[in-house]
Amino acid sequence: MMAAEPPVSPDKRATAALLKSELSRPDKSAGMERLNELLDGVLGADGPAGEALDWCKCLLAGGDNFEDFCQAVRSYDNATLCGLVWTANFVAYRCRTCGISPCMSLCAECFNQGEHAGHDFNMFRSQAGGACDCGDSNVMKETGFCKRHRVKSQSCAPSIPHDLLVMSELVIPRFVFYLIQSLRDGYSEPATDVTSERDLQKILQVLDPQISFLEDLTKMGAAMRSVLTQVLTNQQHYKDLCCGPGENVCAKSHEKYLIALKGSGLAIPEEKISSGVQESSPGTSALTVQDVASGKGTPDPSDSSDEEEQDGRQCVGKRKRVKLSSSTKDQSIMDVLKHKSFLEELLFWTIKYEFPQKMVTFLLNMLPDQDYKIAFTKTFVQHYAFIMKTLKKSHESDTMSNRIVHISVQLFSNEELARQVTEECQLLDVMVTVLLYMMESCLIKSELQDEENSLHVVVNCGEALLKNNTYWPLVSDFINILSHQSVAKKFLEDHGLLVTWMNFVSFFQGMNLNKRELSEHVEFESQTYYAAFAAELEACAQPMWGLLSHCKVRETQEYTRNVVRYCLEALQDWFDAINFVDEPAPNQVTFHLPLHRYYAMFLSKAVKCQGIELDSILPDQEMLMKLMIHPLLIQSSLSEIHSNMWVRNGLQIKGQAMTYVQSHFCNSMIDPDIYLLQVCASRLDPDYFISSVFERFKVVDLLTMASQHQNTVLDSDHERSMLEGALTFLVILLSLRLHLGMTDDEILRAEMIAQLCMNDRTHSSLLDLISFNPNPKSGVIPGGCSFESMLSSVADFKAPVFEPGGSMQQGMYTPKSEVWDQEFDPVMVILRTVYRRDVQSAMDRYMAFLKQTGRFSGNPWPPYKKRSALHQDYKGLMRLLHCKTLHIVLFTLLYKILMDHQNMSEHVLCMVLYLMELGLENSPEEEPFEEESAGQQRCHDSWFPGSDLLCNMRHFINYVRVRVPETAPEVRREPPASTSSDSSPSGHGPRRPSLLQRENSGTAQVFSLVAERRKKFQEIINRNNSEANQVVRPKSSALKWTAPGSTPQLTTVILEVKESMLSLLIKLHQKLSGKPNSYSPPWLDDPDCLVQPDLPKYAHGDGVTAVERILLKAATQSRLNRQSIDEICRKTAPPTPPKKSSPAEKKTLDKEERRQKARERQQKLLAEFASRQKSFMETAMDIESPESDVAMEIAASEQQVSEAICDCVICGQSGPSTEDRPIGLVVLLQATSVLGHRRKGSEPTKLPTMEEEQIYQEGTCAAVHDVKLSILQRYFKDSSCLQSVSIGWEGGVYVQTCGHTLHIDCHKSYMESLKNDQILQGFSVDKGEFTCPLCRQFANSVLPCFPSNNGERWQHHSHSSKSLRELIREVEELQEQLGTFPSETNLSKEMEAVMKDIKNTTQKKYTDYSKTLGSPDNDFLFMYSVARTNLELELVLRGDNLCSGGASPAGKRSCLNQLFHVLAMHMRLYSIDSEYNPWKKLTQILQNKSSESNNDDRAEVPLLFRDVTSLLLIQVLTMPQPLRKEHFVCIVKVLYTLLYTQAMISLTLKLRAEERASWRESGFHKRSSYTSGKSWEALLGFVISELSAGKIYQDEETEGASVTSFAVWSLQSIEQHLRQFCLPFLRITSLLQHYLFGVDIPSCQEEDEFAALSSYLGLLPPALQESHHFLSACCLDWPVTDFDLLSQWCSELALFSETHPEQVNVLLVHDTKWELPHLLQLPEIYNTIFQYYHRKCCSVCTKVPKDPALCLVCGTFVCLKGLCCKSQSYCECVSHSQNCGAGTGIFLLINASVIIIIRGHRFCLWGSVYLDAHGEEDRELRRGKPLYICKERYRVLEQQWVSHTFDHINKRWGPHYNGL
Repeated sequence: MMAAEPPVSPDKRATAALLKSELSRPDKSAGMERLNELLDGVLGADGPAGEALDWCKCLLAGGDNFEDFCQAVRSYDNATLCGLVWTANFVAYRCRTCGISPCMSLCAECFNQGEHAGHDFNMFRSQAGGACDCGDSNVMKETGFCKRHRVKSQSCAPSIPHDLLVMSELVIPRFVFYLIQSLRDGYSEPATDVTSERDLQKILQVLDPQISFLEDLTKMGAAMRSVLTQVLTNQQHYKDLCCGPGENVCAKSHEKYLIALKGSGLAIPEEKISSGVQESSPGTSALTVQDVASGKGTPDPSDSSDEEEQDGRQCVGKRKRVKLSSSTKDQSIMDVLKHKSFLEELLFWTIKYEFPQKMVTFLLNMLPDQDYKIAFTKTFVQHYAFIMKTLKKSHESDTMSNRIVHISVQLFSNEELARQVTEECQLLDVMVTVLLYMMESCLIKSELQDEENSLHVVVNCGEALLKNNTYWPLVSDFINILSHQSVAKKFLEDHGLLVTWMNFVSFFQGMNLNKRELSEHVEFESQTYYAAFAAELEACAQPMWGLLSHCKVRETQEYTRNVVRYCLEALQDWFDAINFVDEPAPNQVTFHLPLHRYYAMFLSKAVKCQGIELDSILPDQEMLMKLMIHPLLIQSSLSEIHSNMWVRNGLQIKGQAMTYVQSHFCNSMIDPDIYLLQVCASRLDPDYFISSVFERFKVVDLLTMASQHQNTVLDSDHERSMLEGALTFLVILLSLRLHLGMTDDEILRAEMIAQLCMNDRTHSSLLDLISFNPNPKSGVIPGGCSFESMLSSVADFKAPVFEPGGSMQQGMYTPKSEVWDQEFDPVMVILRTVYRRDVQSAMDRYMAFLKQTGRFSGNPWPPYKKRSALHQDYKGLMRLLHCKTLHIVLFTLLYKILMDHQNMSEHVLCMVLYLMELGLENSPEEEPFEEESAGQQRCHDSWFPGSDLLCNMRHFINYVRVRVPETAPEVRREPPASTSSDSSPSGHGPRRPSLLQRENSGTAQVFSLVAERRKKFQEIINRNNSEANQVVRPKSSALKWTAPGSTPQLTTVILEVKESMLSLLIKLHQKLSGKPNSYSPPWLDDPDCLVQPDLPKYAHGDGVTAVERILLKAATQSRLNRQSIDEICRKTAPPTPPKKSSPAEKKTLDKEERRQKARERQQKLLAEFASRQKSFMETAMDIESPESDVAMEIAASEQQVSEAICDCVICGQSGPSTEDRPIGLVVLLQATSVLGHRRKGSEPTKLPTMEEEQIYQEGTCAAVHDVKLSILQRYFKDSSCLQSVSIGWEGGVYVQTCGHTLHIDCHKSYMESLKNDQILQGFSVDKGEFTCPLCRQFANSVLPCFPSNNGERWQHHSHSSKSLRELIREVEELQEQLGTFPSETNLSKEMEAVMKDIKNTTQKKYTDYSKTLGSPDNDFLFMYSVARTNLELELVLRGDNLCSGGASPAGKRSCLNQLFHVLAMHMRLYSIDSEYNPWKKLTQILQNKSSESNNDDRAEVPLLFRDVTSLLLIQVLTMPQPLRKEHFVCIVKVLYTLLYTQAMISLTLKLRAEERASWRESGFHKRSSYTSGKSWEALLGFVISELSAGKIYQDEETEGASVTSFAVWSLQSIEQHLRQFCLPFLRITSLLQHYLFGVDIPSCQEEDEFAALSSYLGLLPPALQESHHFLSACCLDWPVTDFDLLSQWCSELALFSETHPEQVNVLLVHDTKWELPHLLQLPEIYNTIFQYYHRKCCSVCTKVPKDPALCLVCGTFVCLKGLCCKSQSYCECVSHSQNCGAGTGIFLLINASVIIIIRGHRFCLWGSVYLDAHGEEDRELRRGKPLYICKERYRVLEQQWVSHTFDHINKRWGPHYNGL
């Protein structure tokens, strides 16, 4: 509803009520008159808008309250559709299980109330806006409806009383007309310049309340919507109001309306092009392209059939006239629009104003009304051409496109509606015509082939229309309606439409032509190819897939024949237009041949699904030859691009080659191209086809037996890769079965295996990479059951794991081993790889599999995979394998490889053998009469007797005549004297020429085009290779044709060959295996192998295996071959290749060998490096950084740097740290609040996901300590307070090191060099940040190592015999000594510097607690708290206990020893005034001083309120160095007595009053027999009696026992409590002792920890150390009489409790144990978080944040990057990270499901802890699948937080500039 409404004056209400009563009477005329008068006044052009709205509301409500009226109307709502309309960025759902249309979507409410568990659904962010389809059974199944929209029958809802809406029916038409008039008035014509666009925006702002009012009306439900429908569609209303009385008022606006209407039809030219343009006749859209200069397309002015010849300049291309089908009587699309209802004019203005969001929402909100929906759809179609024209002119075409689609998808997704509009409004004609017109505006002359005379026009990909995808909404609508069968059938039946459509497709044929740059690099790399590929995919391919999906059955044969027929016609026109005969223009290629692809795909469908015979829809041979040229050109160009022959065209040409095969395009591009070539190959002469291939790939000249040749069209360094390309192409052509008989399931399986073999893949990347039908509406649902079941049959799932470096893996699928074994298909892999490296990757993985399973240990070759059977219609394809041309090529290449000619490679050999094997697998059916003809081989021409590979393999070729350059080695050798006689095998010499001539003359009769090409190719081959026995052949014929530009220095030489393919193979076997006579036929030993040649031992292996496999197959299929092999093996002696190894051979040194050598070199270097660093490394350990392999492998041999010799990692020198040249540890200082986030409860806090849940910060460690300090400061002396507690729970400083050391002067020069290094990223050198020069761990300071004076740093004597009293006195004396500042040395300077660093690490608010500014107490407190923070964190890292003992956790290096030195040196400077030294109070009975000498009347903090651990650190760090162990133990013993007393007091507070009384009694009795240190009972009783004197227990007496627990305390439970209370102190103290004196902590069981630590610290008397049964009191060692000390301490408390009894309880230490720090506990399913937080308002700015984020430490909801919550130039996340984590923040981004870490001034993306069912992250929630928490990942995140290792483990840091 509207926002706040102004109160409506009573007279308006009264008037409204009166009018309503008048209009309810039978005679309405008087009421009508009065109403109209009133409305004329209110809705006049000059009346205030607000007033008009108030009046309308009043009148509609008929005098009632408008809100009540709305409620009343809503109660009659009987709508069964949801119809909620949303705009961009709204979160909606799509369920494929329930959807009928793929565009179906649901709002969150309907989705959550429907039953979709287990369905295939996803959440998505709407791009263009949409509407909820719940309740619409045309779009989704009824089972998916939510509870609200399960069909309510119309009759249930009560019918609406007439008088309720009587006013609405009369007022709304006037209001709508008022709105239309405002829109007319606001419009000013030429809306091209920006200012008038701004004016339009202003008008829309002014009209916002009116449009919102209409929108609110639509929300009142079905009753009001039907009134609105009536108003909007009633033509009478429109006539009356627009043309009725009151002309004078709206005459001006009507004029504006007429101006705006101009140019709304297609027929009105936008600029007059020539004077003689008349109105276009109905029914034609003659699309002659004129006037290139202005680039405007206009319809042809005449309807006559003869084409008007225009001036040559203007006529871009003579195009066939396109007639729209005769049924187009509807001229509306050509003429100016004529409006007959409000709805039509409203839509018109909506378009004119470029689809304002509010108007769009209003029009869509009405759609649940069925009558409206039909009327609106027809209106939309009527305005379709106008929409296109407005869209083309728009400056904001993106926004406008989204809004158009927002509307059209609601209309055209409904099949029934689409069919109705197609029939009644010629929807298809309109759409195709509009698309055609749209593209005509950006046509240019095609430069393909014949640049001068080409008549073909193509789209210009540089135009904004294509570059910005402006055509997208129209094409999207077209694809949408073609998904409906009834509509698609209409399209396929309509010949006129098909002609027009092919015309449209031909605009894209040959676009974005590439011309190869031959001289210099292209100046400007155009990026238009993106536009070209997108246009072909969206405008041509997707409609094609839409049509194909309806041609699946025999009944639809006719449709396919139609498409094929018009497609061929369009192709023929295209060939004519570009003047193509047979030779393509050189150095040109276009990747865009949509007409070829339409033809190919419909052919494929016809044969596969409709049972049409292929030959019945194929054209003649001449057309087939033309058809094959351009696709073949693309294949050879791909090879050229990968051979770097197009390098001067820049990177974009590589981009095109990659896009052409990329997964989203390959289905619509390379696959149809290869298929079309397969069809051509199966029908054309095989020799012609093969020769064409080698000619296109420019390697004809290379195919000579001579060792040297001249290639006129190719540089020699490109020859090898082009030859490999040609052979690989042939292998793909002959092996691929995608369209030649594979079922859909087989195709899916093959695609899946190819992708998985290249790399392990995630589920989503597989879905993305496997080229499904690109048209989403084609019915193949990615992720359907077949996909899942297929995936589980070919792949194993690898759960997401962590690598040691902390980088997170996704859940991956990896091929099963049987897939590698039997189904790995290298051909498919080559076809589908975008990057060449992926082929290598697949081979490496295959090799790893073979090694792992022990199948083959060498370097394997791609395995040969058996192919599925060919469909009958394509059997002709196999003739390629049995044609002489191919056999001559294979023979030549085998020979060249054997003789080591240049530019041969293993890949060439591999492909040659693959082709031979394909030939053997696909032998022709009828066996030639080989057995009889064996005796005497009749050989008709110079090479082979027949065309069957089996026979030709054994045919010996003796001599060959070759043409070679003068320089060739062959020239020097004299030919044998008796050439002619030797050469004739059977004495046929003289008869040969005549035979040959006859043969030749016979060949010449074939269709001339073939003859030319074939003759050329045959001649080249004959000229190079003709047998030497043709000496008699006339010279002229040999030299008739010479290659253009070939140099004449060629001489003819006769080569002696005397080999057959079989003999060459056997010699190759020797060459590959490196052994003479290596091949022995297997059938001699094992005759069975001939029966089953497919032995598994031949399945995997290298070239040797491949040769053996081929020989075995040849022998199995023919007895003569077997004999031939046996004979060769008997005679064989390997030929001797030329001695000097050619440079090419060096070049082809096997890749693997090169790699091996590189690896060896690397190993060697690493070994050297390791040995050089070894002395240092023994003390080094670096877990965190995965890069430092060397560092990681050498374990930490010892945790302590006990030897004072250090290595500097910069200069490499070893030596001790000295005063003059100190050495320091590389450290990272960071502020931390991890300790402050600890809580008491063992359950981690849950993240709130409902309004009721909340997190309270009171209970955290930081909050508790804060409160305590502030209360202490309220009642006690400040300096004393600041020594009674520790700070640093929040914003403490944690120091960690990687353990590497360096000279401090070396470090300074290192930092200087970093400053000058510009390219460093990720850290800022100005802030002192750097990475350790050795292990690259992040650091920001250097901690100086203290030189060891006389061998020991901290003196460590064995137990001395001194008594405790003596030691106490010594300690006191030592403390009395004044600390002197050490002399000015480099070391002391560095110590000062590092202290400054430590202080600057944290913020001032975390160090300033003193009431007096700059008080030294502050520094003192801060310093010992740093020690406390580091010890506590060390303890947390060990899991909060010391049971495991030993060195520090996880082998980490500790720098605590060095840190204590630095702190101690500084703390000694602050002497504690002996008056206030707590040591005296701890160890002596003091006399009560009568008066405080100090004028500060505040007392000191009573000892029992003080924190014992803090006292310990103060005492230890202020002792002069070196500290002796006995003094340390003495201090610990004294403090233990205080701690024990605190433990007892905390216990007494837990007891009930009566329990206290009884313990007091029993203690009193025990006192007589008490000996110190035996039992605590007497002490407990004494404490109770002492404290009872004060007001300490009184609170509880009043409150009763409700506070305390009801369990009765036994001796055991009390002992347990006392131990638990003391343990945290013992742990910290043990760590301190460990680091000060290097004594290892013993490991123990958890229950023995107290005993182990107390004996480790020397508290437990040695006599008791063995016994397990001792009490905690045994450790007590009182310096003076225990009861006296206790009495002294307790009296302080009693005194304080007199005045402030309520504070005593707060200040006493109740419980020393904190749970380990944890992040918040997250819910199992991500949607729980998302639904609650993504619409939640920010508490600071009360808006819904654009990027909401959650702190995972404390649960605070913040705006990421939100300027609204910025304070002092810090955005909210950054400032929160400083307040909550002292600079470390962990935030979950709600809309992206990822976690970001903020650390100081840097941030990084950490990853996600929520994964989908396939173990994958869904960053940005793009896929919208349900996500579940991954506990392991969350644990790792928490671990990194607690251990402060974010900086080391995460590598991708960047500065955030406080903008997060």
